[in-house]
Amino acid sequence: MTTTTNAPEYVARRDKTAAATVRASRKPVRPGRVALYALLVAAALSALFPILWMISGSMQTLPELLKGDALLPAVPQWQNFATAWVKGNLGVYLTNSIIYTLCAVAGILLVSSLAGYALARLEFRGKGIFMALILAVMIIPAPAMFLAQYKVLLALDLANTRPGYIFILITTGIPISTLIMRSFFASQPKDLEEAAALDGASALGIFFRIMLPLAKPGLAAVAVIQAFAVWNEYLMALVIFNDTSLMPVQRGLTSFVSAETPQPQILLAATLISIVPVVVFYLFAQRQIVDGISAGAIK
Repeated sequence: MTTTTNAPEYVARRDKTAAATVRASRKPVRPGRVALYALLVAAALSALFPILWMISGSMQTLPELLKGDALLPAVPQWQNFATAWVKGNLGVYLTNSIIYTLCAVAGILLVSSLAGYALARLEFRGKGIFMALILAVMIIPAPAMFLAQYKVLLALDLANTRPGYIFILITTGIPISTLIMRSFFASQPKDLEEAAALDGASALGIFFRIMLPLAKPGLAAVAVIQAFAVWNEYLMALVIFNDTSLMPVQRGLTSFVSAETPQPQILLAATLISIVPVVVFYLFAQRQIVDGISAGAIK
């Protein structure tokens, strides 16, 4: 005897079963989790507020900005950006910073990857002393080395020159970058290197053909860290350069810092222009940053 089931009753039972399954799969909302999310949202808003204030202030008039009670400009002053670009000579300064950043990061990547691989894989006398010297250099504050670095540039006839400044930027970024690359190379298995050595590959061939392609996440992490450091450098440029046309973009921002003729709205516009290349670079490199951290390049 065949038992038939009424269609509406079957659909109702199925819906009740599905609803019970969904309720059982849902985790109860814990007060601690809600508080954590609220704290993260507050932290994100506190980090975004200065940027939003800078964007708003860069499009305000001076009286409106000094009054400080307007969250948004009454009438956006787009000419502030043109004034910042022309009077601040930002085109020259931005070009200088791009040149310095590209050259310095390329030099840092080359030297630190070679040094990091040597410290991770090679055994040589004085290796511990070399590591101690790298750590010692990192402990010394950068301004404390300005005099010695400037004397070296004078001896090499590189003061007030682009190559001299790039040379200082490279030497400043090598210590921390070498430690990062050493940590990354040390975490890699030796099987591929041993197999390449059995096939007759030289030490440099193993490095450039095997290890360096594997080190892309570490190289990306170093490139991002050093690019930000070079872009934001200002003090050493004041020591080395006498010619303002060689200064980086941070020097251009000081053109609007004056007690006699304060122009904070133009300064905000110039600052906003100066961070655009950094933001664009970060948007393209953020995936490499995450890959580098997850791969163990930064520990």
